[in-house]
Amino acid sequence: MKLHEIQSTWLQQLEGERGLAELTIKNYQRLTGADLAQLERQGVEQASQLTRPLFERLLVGWRREGLGERSIALKLSAWRTFVHYMLDYQHLSDDPLSGLKAPKIPKRLPKNLDVDSISHLLELPLDDELAIRDSAMMELLYSSGLRLAELVSLDMDSIDLRYGQLRVLGKGSKTRIVPVGKVAIKAIQRWLKIRANWLGARPEVALFISQRNQRISQRTVQQRLNYWGKQQGVVGNLHPHKLRHSFASHMLESSGDLRAVQELLGHANLSTTQVYTHLDFKRLAEVYDSAHPRATKGKKSS
Repeated sequence: MKLHEIQSTWLQQLEGERGLAELTIKNYQRLTGADLAQLERQGVEQASQLTRPLFERLLVGWRREGLGERSIALKLSAWRTFVHYMLDYQHLSDDPLSGLKAPKIPKRLPKNLDVDSISHLLELPLDDELAIRDSAMMELLYSSGLRLAELVSLDMDSIDLRYGQLRVLGKGSKTRIVPVGKVAIKAIQRWLKIRANWLGARPEVALFISQRNQRISQRTVQQRLNYWGKQQGVVGNLHPHKLRHSFASHMLESSGDLRAVQELLGHANLSTTQVYTHLDFKRLAEVYDSAHPRATKGKKSS
């Protein structure tokens, strides 16, 4: 059976047995088809002719064609799926792609908003209860660089408004203590009054709740931020990570203290029993107060 015939049965198997979407199957066909045609022109028609050096030459050819790292990685991924099929159905005895690594794809950081754009974005109306809640969430996301999951998991006892501190449960159940700016504290205080009115006597530990008086969902936060992004004229979709990335960028630009920003974001390898390492909270608070655009400079009033 020739390679193009094996490809045909492979694509049929993807559709019939694995139930992949039609678009996915067409992508597999496109990603491998041009190479198969080229190989056949070179006299490579049997699966047994597929070798590691042959794929290395294909890889060089892809680069010469000007394909980017992401496109090359997609091609290799499609070929790996095809090769695994040929191994499973005994068209091949050895994996010619074994040890052939895909190029590393650089992570794309979301574009951050500048300080003026953030200030305009966060100027929400204070005569609407939902806007007051959303303002508190957005201020806190930007104030403390929280992840979306961290924001929605906050409880009432997570925040100390008097001392401007927030206890955050991050990835891997790692806890960290981060400062909260004065602007965010005022926004949260406004929200707490609304929250109390919504709940009445009903018990609820979540800091941020929906109109159903339940812990707010990640999906709702995403929808609300996207709504306000459009209302305030932010270019592109506004999502929680854009506020987190803006926080990190502005802090780093102003302070130049990469280690402190790393601590604030929770990127350090912290254990679940430690709330901070290397830098104590006082140092974090000093960097925060001196660098964050919405932190109030100077001593706290008693």
